[in-house]
Amino acid sequence: MTDRPIIVHSLQDATAAVAVAAELGCPITLRSAPGAAAYLGPQVFRDMIEEASTGHDGATVQAVFDCGDDPGLALGALRHGLKAIRIDAPAQTVEKITDIAAQTGARVETPAQDDTPSEPATLDLLDLRDTDDAPGAIKAWLTKD
Repeated sequence: MTDRPIIVHSLQDATAAVAVAAELGCPITLRSAPGAAAYLGPQVFRDMIEEASTGHDGATVQAVFDCGDDPGLALGALRHGLKAIRIDAPAQTVEKITDIAAQTGARVETPAQDDTPSEPATLDLLDLRDTDDAPGAIKAWLTKD
């Protein structure tokens, strides 16, 4: 199955996504909303993902915390133990943060080169705010060819 990350905005979103992925037996990547580090602390995001994963022991869940363009928020996320962060910063800054992340066993993602500032990179994401049937939309997204 192709990696089809899902943006989650709440514990309810994350729980629904993990439950569907566990039912399908596929790994899942949960992403915070673009720039979420500015309003959602790294510990809150980490705890939300852990809580959503509870009861789904067989599920492989990867979480990516989006730090926007703020190196300080990215470093804070690493200090709180997050293992995957995303930042849109100058190459030299990203290089330094990537080095620090590697020392903690974490990784750093950056936007694709064709992104524009008004349209942050989200790869192929499902924004759960736009649906009334989250489980159905998640299942369709994860099984899409």
